[in-house]
Amino acid sequence: MNDNLPELRDIHIPDGVSMWPPAYGWFVIAGSLFFVFMMYKIYKSWQLKSRKKYALRFLSALDETQIITSAVKISELLRRICIYRYPEAVSLKGGSWFDFLQKHCKINLDPDSVDLLLHAPYVNPQKEKYTKKQLESLILFARRWVGDNL
Repeated sequence: MNDNLPELRDIHIPDGVSMWPPAYGWFVIAGSLFFVFMMYKIYKSWQLKSRKKYALRFLSALDETQIITSAVKISELLRRICIYRYPEAVSLKGGSWFDFLQKHCKINLDPDSVDLLLHAPYVNPQKEKYTKKQLESLILFARRWVGDNL
């Protein structure tokens, strides 16, 4: 009998499985996660723009003939935005409320319009002493404030 043992080779172990390139399933999962993340970012951006559009539409729909009522609505709108963006500012009133608004806006409000903003909720609508010009100035300030803070 022939001795074929010297002609046999040693057992060779195949190379290990490498981590790269990953299987196609991992690309699908990564792509899905990226898609979900981008959709979330788009949704948040849309939601933010929607709030801003609502506020600007609200300001443009104000009746300028009813000065006191419009000023009260502007004050309520600014407070609602503060509930969303600056919860610590909701409890402010009077001069500290106006100082907070002024600090977060790039334009200044004239003193007569400040008086309208601060005192309109407490004034009798039949005894109006405010002018349409003051309301227009207040609306312009509110538009700019909304644009800067939403």
